[in-house]
Order: sequence, then C-alpha cells, then structure tokens
Amino acid sequence: GDITPHNIKLLRKVNTVVFPVSYHDKFYKDVLDAGELAKLAFFNDIVVGGVCCRVDSSSSGKKLYIMTLGCLAPYRRLGIGTKMLEHVLNVVKEDGNFSSIFLHVQINNQSAIEFYKKFGFNIVETKEQYYKRIEPADAHVLEKFLKPDENNSNNHGKLTNGTIASESEQ
Repeated sequence: GDITPHNIKLLRKVNTVVFPVSYHDKFYKDVLDAGELAKLAFFNDIVVGGVCCRVDSSSSGKKLYIMTLGCLAPYRRLGIGTKMLEHVLNVVKEDGNFSSIFLHVQINNQSAIEFYKKFGFNIVETKEQYYKRIEPADAHVLEKFLKPDENNSNNHGKLTNGTIASESEQ
C-alpha cells in the first residue's frame, strides 16, 4: 500500500523492530516523496512490512538502491518479502533505464543473502565497518545487474512495411 503522512508511523515502527539500525526523520520525509519506490506490506489489514528505495544516478547510469526491505518475524516465509521485491523489480522493468539494483546486507544475515540470491542478486563486494554501533559492522553489497535487452521495452526494432527493422537498418 501507499505510504502517506497518516501511516508513516507504522513504517517507522516496522523498521524499528526489523532492522538493527535506526533511520532518521529525513529518511521518512524522503520516503513520503518516493511514490512507487516505497510501499507498505499488509497482511489481513495489518502493516507487517515495508520496502523503501531510492534512485542513485552516476556516470555509470541509473541504479536502484534498496534502503530497506523488511517484514515482521511472525509474517516471514509467507511470500510478503517476495511480493515487495517483485514490486520493485517491476518498477525498474517498466522504467527500462536502470543498469542494476543493489543493497547492503549485514554479513551474518544469511537468510537475507539467500533470499536475494534467489532473485539473481550476487555479492559484489564487502564493505568493512559499514555499520556504526552494530556487530558485525561489515556489510555485503548485493547487486543484480539488469540486461539492457530484457530491461528495456523500447528496443524491439520498429515495424516497417510489415517487417521488423533491426536497429542498424533504421
């Protein structure tokens, strides 16, 4: 569901319970402007999780950064995390201009690492002392690279006189 000023406190509550790090007011202020990149997960009308992303643009292109994706412990393994991640993957696919999706995971969070690997994410680096005030402080960077051909719906060639012309012929 959409995150609004009326329910943002619920997201804050979920994040406080799920994650060992706390997020500041600015994080939640930015989330309100994130549109499709921030969603609450409901189970029987109860908020049980949330996902928050932001766009990172650099010289190497546009990447999506998953800041948080979490679900309350009693509701795990019910497909809620999968639904949230699938939503993010669809947003990125529809946009068509993202080169990858990435996130940080605490190195001892094996269940999260395995979850993301199921969706084609891989550990691309390990950042030492990434987290402050939690142990272990190191984080793996998991990244899923998006193939331009499957990601971009605009490159299927143009229909010319009933035949499809390839990019080189146009």
